[in-house]
Amino acid sequence: MDQLQTLASWIKDCDNIVFFGGAGTSTESGIPDFRSAAGLYQTQHNSPYPPEVMLSRTFFMSSPDIFFDFYRSKMIHPDARPNGAHLLLAELERQGKLKAVITQNIDGLHQLAGSQKVLELHGSIHRNYCMDCSRYYGLEHLLGTTEIVPRCPDCGGIIKPDVVLYEEELDHSVLVNSVEVIAAADMLMIGGTSLTVQPAASLVTYFRGKRTVLLNGDPTPFDDQADLLITDRIGKVLGSVKDLLD
Repeated sequence: MDQLQTLASWIKDCDNIVFFGGAGTSTESGIPDFRSAAGLYQTQHNSPYPPEVMLSRTFFMSSPDIFFDFYRSKMIHPDARPNGAHLLLAELERQGKLKAVITQNIDGLHQLAGSQKVLELHGSIHRNYCMDCSRYYGLEHLLGTTEIVPRCPDCGGIIKPDVVLYEEELDHSVLVNSVEVIAAADMLMIGGTSLTVQPAASLVTYFRGKRTVLLNGDPTPFDDQADLLITDRIGKVLGSVKDLLD
């Protein structure tokens, strides 16, 4: 039995699956990851600062104009659409097999594909809040304003994307919920992540179930612990598995 058939058969046998994913889940949707040769950290931008600096809380507060120029041009991809990975996961949730998606991504593609239970470790580009009065704004406001630094029409405060920047802590309730669903799962699917970004990567250590599946194009520190290791594009793989399950 080849790897795709094995994965398909495991999915059929399991009723409590959790997916943990990173930037590689969305690269086939046209959204670059961070650390690969074609990733965000290698990109060119009209600023002398590296992306890791511009995406920090300190930089956001001191140079919001440069931050938003970078953020709008490199972090927001409004035309991106779900790929085979997002679509299969949403279908498995509809069938009652997948209990949660835990994602390090901020693009909202899991929800666009139809997933309901999505735990966003690093926030979402689709949620934005005034830092002074806490009024909520959707992505359309950020894209539609002519201001370089978007400000609240009510109070004039800066509107901050609800994404976790460097130097900021992850949402505690999201972390706790992630630990709970991973610990209760009988199958953990890990995809499109280098498993090097902490504390998110450490969440997989809470898994106590029967089967761990790792889908990633590059080696990870978790490879030797996976029950099934598939080193291919995750959208292609899960799209093919969806065909086997249909």
